[in-house]
Amino acid sequence: MGGAPTGADPAGVDCRIEAVDVHAFEIPTDGPDGREQDGTLEWESTTMVLVRVHAGGRTGLGYTYGDVSVASFVSSKLAPLVRGQAVSSPPAHWRRMGKQIRNAGRPGVGAMALSAVDVALWDLKARLLDLPLVRLLPAYHDRVPVYGSGGFTNYSLDRLAGQLTGWAEQGIPRLKLKTSREPERDPRRLDTVRRAVGDEPELFTDANGALARKEALYWARRFHEEWDVRWFEEPVGSPDVAGLRMLRDRGPERLEIAAGEYAYTARDFVDLVDGPAVDCLQADVTRCGGITGLLEVAGLSAAQHLDLSAHCAPAISAHAFCAVRRLRHLEYFHDHVRIEDLLFEGTLSPDGGALRPDTVRPGLGLEFKWADAERYRAYGTRPA
Repeated sequence: MGGAPTGADPAGVDCRIEAVDVHAFEIPTDGPDGREQDGTLEWESTTMVLVRVHAGGRTGLGYTYGDVSVASFVSSKLAPLVRGQAVSSPPAHWRRMGKQIRNAGRPGVGAMALSAVDVALWDLKARLLDLPLVRLLPAYHDRVPVYGSGGFTNYSLDRLAGQLTGWAEQGIPRLKLKTSREPERDPRRLDTVRRAVGDEPELFTDANGALARKEALYWARRFHEEWDVRWFEEPVGSPDVAGLRMLRDRGPERLEIAAGEYAYTARDFVDLVDGPAVDCLQADVTRCGGITGLLEVAGLSAAQHLDLSAHCAPAISAHAFCAVRRLRHLEYFHDHVRIEDLLFEGTLSPDGGALRPDTVRPGLGLEFKWADAERYRAYGTRPA
């Protein structure tokens, strides 16, 4: 892989996609006893599905985080559809792929598969043009502010405080911990964190949909009044749009309600902004239809006068969310940061509380570490 040679002909983006290969890698967590927990889920590993598209002597890559079945979906439904097509217009391929997976299922696995292919197509086009991806997109920004995210519910108090303090020491002014698995434990956890990081950093909490409506309202008030929490993510499950709207309307004025990381289709986002049900909308570029899908969501958020926050996948999101006019920030998530550093060369580190896309290397600026990744392989074969 790598950039196009100096003086590359821009018409090269009209070349045809020659091949698509798909891979999946299952990376164990580094949590206590090999597990991590949030309000509603416990897991021992995270699976990255990697898609590569090849044309004109260049290779573009995209990825998503989901079950290994996403890799199979790409291989069976999407790879045959883009193979042999011109590189020039990722949105045209996005539309064709969306039609193709109608009966197979667009939300969930289908949307994640489409997202990974779409990102790979954008990366390929940028590489053929010898441009960093942020320069190919209609960018409003040159950096994406971040918030540190992790603070899993099964962390010891020492590890919890150490993780959030570490982000604060890197100059990240916003810090998030998981809550609400055992709500009675949260006051001690929040006391510990607030003592460790001091009064200056903003504290965010994420219940991952663990609470009932009135229970969530009770904790929203306590979080804000006792620990100055400013962000309460998914206090109830995202499908409970009425519950989110109730919390937004009745909760503390300076505590924002957020959701959207599990929105896959345009209808999902419309439901969240209708009313609206959130103070700040979230989107995951590896779930919402890739970069093409994200650009549609960005237009919706702007039309509704709502900021949009990036959910995870920092190596992609640092480029993609520069094209979001109502950009708020990016979730700098412990698991994804660790996995992307492990599997890619060219990942970014926060600078002044923000990620700044690499404007020297073409595309996403990433190169895959095949030798390091092979021990984690769950799907596909290593390229020759």
